[in-house]
Amino acid sequence: MFEGFEQQQIQTSGATINLVKGGDGPPLLLLHGYPQTHTMWHKVAPLLARDFTVVAADLRGYGDSGKPEGDSEHLNYSKRAMAQDQVEVMEQLGFDSFLLAAHDRGARVSHRLTKDHPQRVRKLALLDIIPTRRMFQIVNKEMATNTYHWFFLIQPYDFPERVIGAAADQFIRRSFERGANAAQVFPPEAVAEYVRCATKPEAIHAMCEDYRAGASIDLVHDEADFANKVDCPLLALWSATGYVGRTQDVLQVWRDYATDVRGLSMPCGHHIAEEMPEEAHAAISDFFLTA
Repeated sequence: MFEGFEQQQIQTSGATINLVKGGDGPPLLLLHGYPQTHTMWHKVAPLLARDFTVVAADLRGYGDSGKPEGDSEHLNYSKRAMAQDQVEVMEQLGFDSFLLAAHDRGARVSHRLTKDHPQRVRKLALLDIIPTRRMFQIVNKEMATNTYHWFFLIQPYDFPERVIGAAADQFIRRSFERGANAAQVFPPEAVAEYVRCATKPEAIHAMCEDYRAGASIDLVHDEADFANKVDCPLLALWSATGYVGRTQDVLQVWRDYATDVRGLSMPCGHHIAEEMPEEAHAAISDFFLTA
């Protein structure tokens, strides 16, 4: 699915990070969402590689990257730790600064990365999220119903791990097999890769820890530096049909967290890069290539 890309594994101070790299031009790091891997970019990365040196990486705990054990404070899966991995990856590849585009959980890592390492990120594109801090502020029945997994996965170890593990294949596949055109959006080889990676016991635990961190230590970090806005240009793309897009003024929300915000609603569901790859490519590349 990544013809012309080379696969690498890079050891950081906290985990081994799996990635594919291809193309030529300014460095661009792509990060994925839950419960996926870098494979989610398989339709868009080859298009971006025409203009950029593309690095599509697996977050720690996901794909073929390392999966550290969780800890009592969930520090090993804080977005700060997950972001540090990616900074070290890009540095080892020879990129002191880079462009950054990310979806879902990867976008949350990228928000933290940009705050912790502002000198590293030239421009930031985030797909279908608003800040974690804001998400927990707007919890209501509809939000909890639409994003129930946020509250299931944060339950204490090892209850969600055991429940998911009892039918892991079904649990992961249900995210990608709903909707009339699901097979077109998520081709079998992509789904097979998500299932291969996300059904391993250590991966199930890691994903739960990612969400536990999101509801604990990440909020501590977000509150501590809320006043320090992201100051690089930020592009927000969001689903027109998703809960956030239907209920929030996405651009205004991000303007509380960043100084230079633009963006647009996409007429699709949550998985923008897979549902509308050509449009996603156009929006992302135009943003990055425009001075």
